Amino acid sequence: MSARYLLEIASNSAMSAVAAQQGGAGRIELFDNLEQGGTTPSAGTIGVARDALRIPLYVLIRPRPGDFHYGPMETEIMLRDIALCRQQGCDGVVIGALTEEGDIDTALCRELISAAGPLGITFHRAFDAARDLTSALEQVIGLGCERVLSSGGHRDAWEGRAVLAAMVQQGKGRITVMAGAGLNAHNIQDVALATGCSELHASAKQAQASRMRHRNPALLGLENDWLQSDAGQVAALRAALAAP
Repeated sequence: MSARYLLEIASNSAMSAVAAQQGGAGRIELFDNLEQGGTTPSAGTIGVARDALRIPLYVLIRPRPGDFHYGPMETEIMLRDIALCRQQGCDGVVIGALTEEGDIDTALCRELISAAGPLGITFHRAFDAARDLTSALEQVIGLGCERVLSSGGHRDAWEGRAVLAAMVQQGKGRITVMAGAGLNAHNIQDVALATGCSELHASAKQAQASRMRHRNPALLGLENDWLQSDAGQVAALRAALAAP
């Protein structure tokens, strides 16, 4: 992979994180509940992943699926999860919160960032749900975040490439814009070149077949197969970014 680019893999389990590392990922975002947009993983998942990884580990701090406007109990959950990440030796956390009006909830985010202390901070795709991305980016920069993960407010990063390119220029020298959503080996280099993003975020997920020989036919569709990051797909993403 070209030194110009850093590939972050969104990993929905410790096993996904290890596969991503094997495939050549530069950083892991660890979370649970891939199908619902991601929530904070368990303490056990974080600890096992931390023990197994040699690359930076960032953990998603999100107490539930749904919108990004949080109340006092949810805030307390996030603060405790951040404290756990510090105890486990994680490299960073991935946060995000909005007001009811769709602005960045700077007061809440400052509280979360303060709790994170020395950990790195990524602002997640709550950003894409903000009502004005230009103003939102200035708010995220003001919070001191290292980077913002975004699809440019669109369904995927290719559709949002023009907005992402403008964000890169707006934040130049002040924040890293990391493109994510819908990236694969066929389009990741095109997105990188069209946007100017030096960091790219993908899940590289693949269905994993259950090895169970016994299956209850009444439960088919409710258990058995699952999604997991695949080392081969991660390697293909790296190769695509390195292509001339």
